Amino acid sequence: MPDLNDLIIVIAKSPKYQHISPDLIRQIGARELMARRSFKEAVKAAKNKLHQVGGAYFESRIDFEEALKQLAEIVDDETAVRAWCLDLMRRHASTKERLPILDEFYATTLAGLTGVCRVLDLACGLNPLARSWMPLPADVEYIASDIYADLVGFVRDFLGVMGMNGRAHVRDLITNPPTEPADLILLLKTLPVLEQVKKGAAPRLLDALKARYLLISFPARSLGGRQKGMAQNYEAQFRAWVGGRPWRIQRFEFPTELAFLVTTSQACD
Repeated sequence: MPDLNDLIIVIAKSPKYQHISPDLIRQIGARELMARRSFKEAVKAAKNKLHQVGGAYFESRIDFEEALKQLAEIVDDETAVRAWCLDLMRRHASTKERLPILDEFYATTLAGLTGVCRVLDLACGLNPLARSWMPLPADVEYIASDIYADLVGFVRDFLGVMGMNGRAHVRDLITNPPTEPADLILLLKTLPVLEQVKKGAAPRLLDALKARYLLISFPARSLGGRQKGMAQNYEAQFRAWVGGRPWRIQRFEFPTELAFLVTTSQACD
């Protein structure tokens, strides 16, 4: 009789999911096996969920190897590098939505932050390509993580080619939240996705994070472009999650994104 390991093997063989975190596949697969009448239904449901939390954001396949070759040829041309970054960010739905507000998003939300030496970019997607738009010290340690191993490898190589002080690794935030402290944690349009996978995952992650500042954001509209009061609903949910915490919260509203800069009482070691 097929079991969870069989389901993981079947899903991991799919080109669309072969690079995704096995921990995430295991977590979603275990729940779907319990909820579905057959192994086939469980596999289909697990793939649908994985698409919702990751696959839906890639608008087209990116040849990471070719992209890095292009970067190596233009690395000394700041204008060309920025254009290269923008072109790639257009191919991931989350960063594509931010492009019209990119010049003001980080300049506004991160304005005035001091003492930022280490940044964690969680569920990063292609957001590390926006590093040069962030008003952060040039030598800041930038640590990125995501559920896709191939994307993580690309981000790691990007940081290396650019000579940035940083690293990247695969991480499923639900089963393996970060334990290392940071001055700033970026958690952009991620909490709703975690809640899709496992109810209560968002507040549990907030409990685990150790940082002086948290930049948390939510989409103001769906991937299909519908608004449906999303920003208001997400804000109410966020306020409920952080209620009772001794945090100072600044709110920023943009056409495509609602952001909150949280100042906690913690300090980076």
